Amino acid sequence: MGNDDNAAPMSENIGMYLLRVSLPDRPGSLGAVASAMGTVQADISAVEIVEKYEGYAIDDFIVGLPPDQPADALMAACGSVPGVELIWISHYLEDWNLQGDVDVLNLMTEDPGRAKRILAEAAPDAFRSLWAVLVDETGRQVCFQTELAPDLTPEAFTALGPLDVAASRELPRGWLPGWGETLIAVAPFKGGESLVIGRHGGPEFLASEVARLRHLAALAG
Repeated sequence: MGNDDNAAPMSENIGMYLLRVSLPDRPGSLGAVASAMGTVQADISAVEIVEKYEGYAIDDFIVGLPPDQPADALMAACGSVPGVELIWISHYLEDWNLQGDVDVLNLMTEDPGRAKRILAEAAPDAFRSLWAVLVDETGRQVCFQTELAPDLTPEAFTALGPLDVAASRELPRGWLPGWGETLIAVAPFKGGESLVIGRHGGPEFLASEVARLRHLAALAG
């Protein structure tokens, strides 16, 4: 389980958290997790099934927690449910769902000349990540980057790996001076540009998230 202190900050009154949870894929499991969270006064604002496997599922929860309840209480509540594993927890500002993707697609359709940048600007929220970089792979140049994105050196471009195929990978601590372990997902656009999004410390990008990023990049052109 990872804990990313670099993720989005809590609101002043309610601590918002993103939890990625593995739970048995059987009736009642989701309700049991929700009930356990309720014991620490957690308010679930969104649940998204990220992936399903044989016998279990990976779900993302956006949860509000009163200021007098520590994150440890939420972690303990999840751990009290048999068969449930808390994979990752982080502070989080707001939820994102299918409607968020539709909104981004509408913006890209209305302004196709800026579609790639629109997607790059929206990607940190849309994919619950910390940063995004739009790069020209051919010239190894940064075309656009969000506020918290790294300043890519030529060596850092090499560390990112191939950018012409949609993929996810883990970059070790020190891949860029002063940077820790980083999880990235990559999706190419037409014309030699690619979008790279990053998380610090986890969770890893799942196949369904990479597929979604690839789909949006294809629609952006």
